[in-house]
Amino acid sequence: MDPSTKRIIFLKVPIDIVSPEDFSDTMLRLSNKGNDGENISRSIVLLSLWDLLKARRNNEYRRYVLSADLVIPISRSIVTGFNFLSGTKPYGYMQFNFIISLLTALEKKEYSVFLLGGKKAVLKTAERNIKRTFPHLKIVGRFEGYMKKKEEGAVVEAIRKSSPSLLLAGKGIRGGELWLAKNSKSLNWGLRIWCSDIFDVFAEKKRRPSDSAFNKGLENIGQCFKNPLMIFRLFPYIRYKFLLLIYKLRRS
Repeated sequence: MDPSTKRIIFLKVPIDIVSPEDFSDTMLRLSNKGNDGENISRSIVLLSLWDLLKARRNNEYRRYVLSADLVIPISRSIVTGFNFLSGTKPYGYMQFNFIISLLTALEKKEYSVFLLGGKKAVLKTAERNIKRTFPHLKIVGRFEGYMKKKEEGAVVEAIRKSSPSLLLAGKGIRGGELWLAKNSKSLNWGLRIWCSDIFDVFAEKKRRPSDSAFNKGLENIGQCFKNPLMIFRLFPYIRYKFLLLIYKLRRS
C-alpha cells in the first residue's frame, strides 16, 4: 500500500483514497520497480457501483479487487453512499479523466505503455492519438482484442519482454478484467489497469461523459438511451440503496 493512500472498507469492499494533490506522486511510486529492481506488478481497479456489487457476490472478482494495489471509485453513487454512512467523502474520479491523468504523470518521466484490447482499426487510431497527445510517452507495443486463445501465450510473452511501465487494457480480451489477474505472474513488473471503452474514447468512436454529468451522478444516462436494457440496472441500484439504509441503521 502506498503511504500517500488510505484504504477504507465500504460495504465489505475496499476503496482507496487518493487526493488530486498526491495523484502524480502516487502513480509514479506505484510504477517504479521494487527494492533492488525486483519485479513487482501492481494493479489498479477502477471500481464502478456495479463492480462494487459484483465484488460482494462473485468470489473470483472479489479476490481480484482485494489483491489490487489501488481501488479507485469511479461512481458518484459510491462517493455519496460512503458519505451517507460515514459523513466523509472519498475522492471519486471519472474513469477517463483518471486514465488521462495517469498517462500525464507517466509521460513526465518518459515511461512506457503497452496497449491491449479493442478492434484493430480502433486500436491503431487510438495509438496515433495517444502519441499525439502524449509525445514523450513510449508506446512499446500493442495488440488488439478478440484474439484467438492460441495467440494469448505470444501476447503475454510480448508484454513481458517489452516490460511496460503500464499495461493499459480495454474490452475484447477473453475474460475481461480478470484476464489481468489470470496472467499476473507472467506479465512481469509494472502497472496494470482495465478500462473497458478507453480505446473507443481515444479513437473518438465514443464520447466520454461530461464532468458535469459525472458530478451529478448521471454518467450512464447516455448509455441508457443507446441500450434500453440498461434500465434493468435500476433494480440493483435500489438494492444498493437498501444496503446503505441497513448499514446505517446497524451503526445507529
